[in-house]
Amino acid sequence: MGKQKRFQIVHEESVSMMFAAVVLLDTLTGVLYLQTNYSGAAGGLTPLLGQDGKPVIWEVERLEEDEK
Repeated sequence: MGKQKRFQIVHEESVSMMFAAVVLLDTLTGVLYLQTNYSGAAGGLTPLLGQDGKPVIWEVERLEEDEK
């Protein structure tokens, strides 16, 4: 059995032909990140934050269900 990848894509959408947004899950910490890409020339990565300003954590039960 191979190593599990640290990051998994949990959501992906194209906003336009030149702009895409991806939500990544850090499988080690459960933290969700937003990655943006503009035409392959620019982009960014930031943790998703809740209303309290803390990082959004993926529910462990949900992660285990998704792995099945």
